[in-house]
Amino acid sequence: MTDKDKKHISKFLSLVLRHRPEYIGLPLNTNGWANVDELIEKSRTRHMNFSSEELAEVVATNDKQRFAFNDDKSMIRANQGHSVKTIDLQLEAIKPPEFLYHGTVEKFISSIQQSGLQKRSRQHVHLSEDLETATKVGSRRGEAIILKIDSGTMFKNGFTFYRSENNVWLTNHVPVEFIEFK
Repeated sequence: MTDKDKKHISKFLSLVLRHRPEYIGLPLNTNGWANVDELIEKSRTRHMNFSSEELAEVVATNDKQRFAFNDDKSMIRANQGHSVKTIDLQLEAIKPPEFLYHGTVEKFISSIQQSGLQKRSRQHVHLSEDLETATKVGSRRGEAIILKIDSGTMFKNGFTFYRSENNVWLTNHVPVEFIEFK
């Protein structure tokens, strides 16, 4: 399977496991898990043909580790980033590092300066523990601008943080006063 094929399947998985499972009529349980055999079968209705072995390769080699299997690989889910509101990833609150980072682009800066970082259609705001990851995320839409988040002070002030299975830090909102604009 080529890198292009893997990317194509990964984008499709993001669509159906994070945002629109109804696109292929795929049921997700309350924790976001879908049956692998059903995913493969229903994907064919949209001309997405892949085997369980190819699916396993996409999950294993995804650079952001967006997806996870259960122990026996019979179920799959997205690790975070859902816009499906009924998904509960069963994340436990955890103390964050003193600082986290968020990659964005110039066109969003004015809105962020007014309202802070908001989850919008997602369940959480996504933050990175390192500059490299934040830069990679921000670069998807243009030249990255990196915001430094005073997550330690936020936590001391009662804000809740979670860390997904693939080490993305999640919170509900980052008010402006906790953001350092460079």
